[in-house]
Amino acid sequence: MVQQNTSSTFIGFGAILLWALLALMTAESGAMPPFQLMACSFSIAFLIACLIWLRQRRSPLSAMRQPAKVWLLGVGGLFGYHFSYFLALKSVPAAAVVEVSLIAYLWPLLIILFSALLPGEKLKWFHLAGGLMGFAGAAFIVTGGQGLNLSAEAMTGYLAACACALIWSGYSVANRLFPNVPTDAVGGFCAVTAVLALASHLVLETTVWPETTLQWIAVIGLGLGPVGGAFYLWDIGTKRGDIRLLGAASYLAPLLSTLVLIATGRAELTWAVGAACILITGGAMLAARDMFRRG
Repeated sequence: MVQQNTSSTFIGFGAILLWALLALMTAESGAMPPFQLMACSFSIAFLIACLIWLRQRRSPLSAMRQPAKVWLLGVGGLFGYHFSYFLALKSVPAAAVVEVSLIAYLWPLLIILFSALLPGEKLKWFHLAGGLMGFAGAAFIVTGGQGLNLSAEAMTGYLAACACALIWSGYSVANRLFPNVPTDAVGGFCAVTAVLALASHLVLETTVWPETTLQWIAVIGLGLGPVGGAFYLWDIGTKRGDIRLLGAASYLAPLLSTLVLIATGRAELTWAVGAACILITGGAMLAARDMFRRG
């Protein structure tokens, strides 16, 4: 049984805040295709680990010398999630992107449900209720308050989106089973993920490089933040923080992301965003009931 601590939970919140910048930074990165962008971002994420090792005067091999099952979990989680998500988007017509995105956003709710399988963890009604409120809020964000339109021709994309949600939630929960694996080992997972993303890019995409300084800054920012640095924070949070609360709070990412786009003029404030704000914030506070009681 892993002892929870509040500081690790707040570090996990840091990852959620960084993910809130994903949409804006991706939009600012230009026309770089997804797997190329993924390869660049994870390469930068690997450099973060290199700086940590250099500062600690520690050999990278000491952090990366982990059992095969740890590598399978780390690389499978990081690369598997992103590959499934991009595959889902590529496999559906434009009209089905909303449905695919909503299915992919099942992962925070699945984290809450899967956490009940962990030793010493108990799933209480307010965790589940908070997660369901968060998912409802995400539905308002993704659909804009409109209905869904599932289609048979997009079934491959729907299945890939389901795989995406299962992979990330499974990775996040199973990560708790390896509390002694150092967080800087994530750098090794990022390196392998970058190589796999580069291979996918060379097979599936045409190379497009940023054309402006702002686009380069956005690409570097992705590697330092949402598609890089955030995974180190998430590793700490899922290993030693309140994973059920982190699952419910993860629905803040799409909400905050939308608010950032509104603040920068890339999106408009609508009633659906307001409803999502109430549901997601309320759900996160409900899921944090135990934390408030301890306080």
